[in-house]
Amino acid sequence: MADRTPPLGIEELRALVASGEIDTVVLAFPDMQGRLQGKRFAARFFLDEVLEHGTEGCNYLLAVDAEMNTVDGFAMSSWDRGYGDFAMHADIGTLRRVPWNEGTALLMADLAWADGEPVVAAPRQILRRQLDRLAELGYTAHVGTELEFIVFKDTYEQAWDAGYQGLTPANQYNIDYSVLGTGRIEPLLRRIRNEMAAAGLTVESAKGECNPGQHEIVFRYDEALVTCDQHAIYKTGAKEIAAQEGVSLTFMAKYNEREGNSCHIHLSLQDAEGTNAMAGDGPGGMSPLMRHFLAGQLAALRDFSLLYAPHINSYKRFQPGTFAPTAAAWGHDNRTCALRVVGHGRSMRFENRLPGGDVNPYLAVAGLIAAGLHGVEQQLELPDACTGNAYTADYAHVPTTLREAAELWENSPAAKAAFGDEVVAHYRNMARVELEAFDAAVTDWELRRSFERM
Repeated sequence: MADRTPPLGIEELRALVASGEIDTVVLAFPDMQGRLQGKRFAARFFLDEVLEHGTEGCNYLLAVDAEMNTVDGFAMSSWDRGYGDFAMHADIGTLRRVPWNEGTALLMADLAWADGEPVVAAPRQILRRQLDRLAELGYTAHVGTELEFIVFKDTYEQAWDAGYQGLTPANQYNIDYSVLGTGRIEPLLRRIRNEMAAAGLTVESAKGECNPGQHEIVFRYDEALVTCDQHAIYKTGAKEIAAQEGVSLTFMAKYNEREGNSCHIHLSLQDAEGTNAMAGDGPGGMSPLMRHFLAGQLAALRDFSLLYAPHINSYKRFQPGTFAPTAAAWGHDNRTCALRVVGHGRSMRFENRLPGGDVNPYLAVAGLIAAGLHGVEQQLELPDACTGNAYTADYAHVPTTLREAAELWENSPAAKAAFGDEVVAHYRNMARVELEAFDAAVTDWELRRSFERM
């Protein structure tokens, strides 16, 4: 792809601020869950002070649970260390308008300590490190993410008050590819598509999915870091637009016992000349590089599952016959496999089908690159493709629980070699915190089965 032009330039921002068209600038970074955290600045103050010098944020933002509770076990941030600050420095290449918030622009931030050293456990930094490793071999990664979500006619506040039970989906039945079904909520889908385009994302399409109220909006692939930034912005923006429209939507991996929300991730490599380095004259049109890279995906799939499926709910998706994978297998255009090879020539790529809508894209893409580099460095051989039903074939099973995935991650030599001990320990602790909270909770399932009958 051609060199990317930022959606908005700094001088253009200055002019928009001077004219009063932009009055607010959001500076944000992805947290461990991939959510945007940060500050809203008066635009003039941002240009005068923050753009050059940065700002600060409490370092507990990378050491809390999903409900923002302070928890123990994180080396970088704790009560013993005083919960100090880290610095947030704007990445000006990410500057864009936020059309769904009047008079607002947004930039992504990179995190650093007071001495200027990067915060290595920050998701954006984790991805940058793997991209640097890839660049040393002369390649860039291009990525597309495919997020699904379920729309409800209830507001977020109504859903909260109802305990997220008994909500009314926007569609009552399976509308996979149904034009009639998407037409039911086209005003919402159209707003999301058009306002994401105005924010600098390239929209491809929208379609219905299987679960009642389930939809998918797809954006054009781009360089890996750009795609992950856009993923995080889209996810936040879609929720904000839904709230403005008086409805709600969820990206959680498994809302109910029906089909979950997936986030299939497509990845290809380009060389310095912009040629797809995964295409070649080998079997299936693959280059030797791709075969090694894909072999690395298989070899590290179970060990890196924590990056692809980071929450307890994530593992509820992995059920036979649901288009969510259970087998650590690969195949050509085979949706029963965890890894699916698609395209040919310049479009040659693979798709990882493990991630759900709850995935942190920075961590998942970092995992894909690290796994591929493992295969390249070790010159791993790619086994034969699965040509049938991977659900019923004899393949290693993907982890079935967060506990299993966390243990594999913690004890993985490949994870420690690629990411370092600090990152491995940090995200192992994130899993521990979630598991301990869940183990202590009394669920609706237990109440229904035990209140009267036990």
